[in-house]
Amino acid sequence: MMKKIQIIILVFLSCYMPHYLMAQRVWTEDGAQYYEFTTRGIEIINPKNANRTMFLASESLIPIGTQKPLKVDLFSLSDNREWILIYTNSKRVWRENTRGDYWVYNQISKELKQIGKQFPPSQLMFAKFNPQGDKVAYVNKENHNIYIENLSNGDITQITKDGTDRIINGTFDWVYEEEFGCKDGFRWSPDGESIAYWKLDAQGIRNFLMINNTDSIYSYTIPIEYPKVGQSPSASSIWTYQLATESNTKINIPGDPYQHYIPRMEWCLDSKQLILQQLNRKQNESKIFTVALQSNKANNIHTEKSDSWIDIKARWNNNNPAGWDWIQQGKAFIWVSEKDGWRKIYQVDLMGNEKLITKADYDIINFDFLDSKNKTIYFTASPDNATQKYLYSVSTEGGTPKRLTPASYTGNRPL
Repeated sequence: MMKKIQIIILVFLSCYMPHYLMAQRVWTEDGAQYYEFTTRGIEIINPKNANRTMFLASESLIPIGTQKPLKVDLFSLSDNREWILIYTNSKRVWRENTRGDYWVYNQISKELKQIGKQFPPSQLMFAKFNPQGDKVAYVNKENHNIYIENLSNGDITQITKDGTDRIINGTFDWVYEEEFGCKDGFRWSPDGESIAYWKLDAQGIRNFLMINNTDSIYSYTIPIEYPKVGQSPSASSIWTYQLATESNTKINIPGDPYQHYIPRMEWCLDSKQLILQQLNRKQNESKIFTVALQSNKANNIHTEKSDSWIDIKARWNNNNPAGWDWIQQGKAFIWVSEKDGWRKIYQVDLMGNEKLITKADYDIINFDFLDSKNKTIYFTASPDNATQKYLYSVSTEGGTPKRLTPASYTGNRPL
């Protein structure tokens, strides 16, 4: 019961707390408290009573030979909770600050050290631990290659070697960020033995020259890789890297890579196959493929077509298409579709069998939280009045959604 209350508080706050406040906070794993970055360090705040607990004091974040602690932009914990990965000195790429410096702090040895310190400042992107918590993988923005760094001895393995300003590994060009919200372009397998990643080939795209009239008394041009109307965009492919054999393999996916997009790709929970979504260039046909690594054969398990346009998860997941909403221990997943005229939640299994979950004729606005353990989905919707948004829950087995927002609350304006 307490876990359910915590989940409701988490989702309720995400619905009604101003977004500029939420952007500065990271929730703890149980959803009952949140981390906050202050001048004292990283603190844990209990929203029920405003109690503060120190998680990592700023004194622990002072690099050797310096006087000031690192300014924390974001951080993550290894699964074994031994390491803290600190993101700092961030710089903008296209719309958001997605490149910067990374440091790791060991909670046992109390050691602070920089990751990828041989590279220029603020050039690392999307660093993340492997499931075992003994390695970190990241993209070097300078050359668009992916690296793995061993935390115990500092050894670095470069897993892609063809990266340039036109061959992009592990991240995306502006088209994918513009159309789908894609930024982070690589994934550790759940067993930590492989990495799957996007590779974009933009060699055929010419530069469009933008003029900067504001940063200097003399204007200057900025070349931007940009496909004009009628020309092909960059080609997209998916590859895997096996740590044991140090080998890269291209995944076989049907369709012209220049006339299709791959806005979503993740590992299945068994680490033996990938699952991905493919869109045609008109974005009115969506296919979901599973690809077994051993056979490298794609299996189309779900297809959806529209006369106009198909929305992807990025538009109902805070513009972030990362992740896959697994249920039934990875045998099925949650999917959102507007194919019957309403934006509804469905269940799809790995054989392609589909089941409607939200049996109500109105749009869901946000898919807010999946409590797979308790087989419950939380979402927001405005069923009767577009200016009033409410919180609902529904079983992953399907049924009529239950409104959780108290009847005395008229709801807030959807953002």
